[in-house]
Amino acid sequence: MNRQRFWQLVEEARGRASDPDDEEEVVRRAASRLATHPAREIVAAQQVLWDLMADSYTNPLWAAAYVINGGCSDDGFDYFRGWLIAQGRETFERVVADPDALAELPVVRASAADGADLDCEEALSIAWNAHIMATGEPLPDRAFTVRYPGLDPAWNFDFDDHGELARRLPRLAALCLEQPETHGAETRSGEGAYPTRSVRGPGPGR
Repeated sequence: MNRQRFWQLVEEARGRASDPDDEEEVVRRAASRLATHPAREIVAAQQVLWDLMADSYTNPLWAAAYVINGGCSDDGFDYFRGWLIAQGRETFERVVADPDALAELPVVRASAADGADLDCEEALSIAWNAHIMATGEPLPDRAFTVRYPGLDPAWNFDFDDHGELARRLPRLAALCLEQPETHGAETRSGEGAYPTRSVRGPGPGR
């Protein structure tokens, strides 16, 4: 299982979902399809998944998640990237390269209008759940490794600084920060300061 095949799996799941914007259905279908593969490929898919999580571990994307969801803790950023993976390869790669492009996605515009958070914790368990379905056993210990890159110090600023966010993420700021009635009413972990990642093992089966 390499990246190309993993993304094909996600695209197939999106194509079969009654609503491709229903990320929970997409990841359930992806896990069910993955479960038809040999166990060694399921284990390999877990590594691919967490390589993608590492690739998307950037603070410009973290800032974008903070704007969209009205706050974003370290776990929340994991779940946001899980949601992003469920959007498929084209969207994932475009957004990792330019997080402000999230403002152009209809699902993000809908989120800005109704205040719904964009996250998908279940996406982080695609391979974990597939392995249980296929073998009746959890993934083996040390089934994957992950090394997050260092965060860009140029983005080490208070994410509650709306002026700075508007300068760096102008489309998202225009979309989300002008609607305080839909975001920010609830105090969430990580609000009010630049988020820092806690030291912990990544994801299911850590």
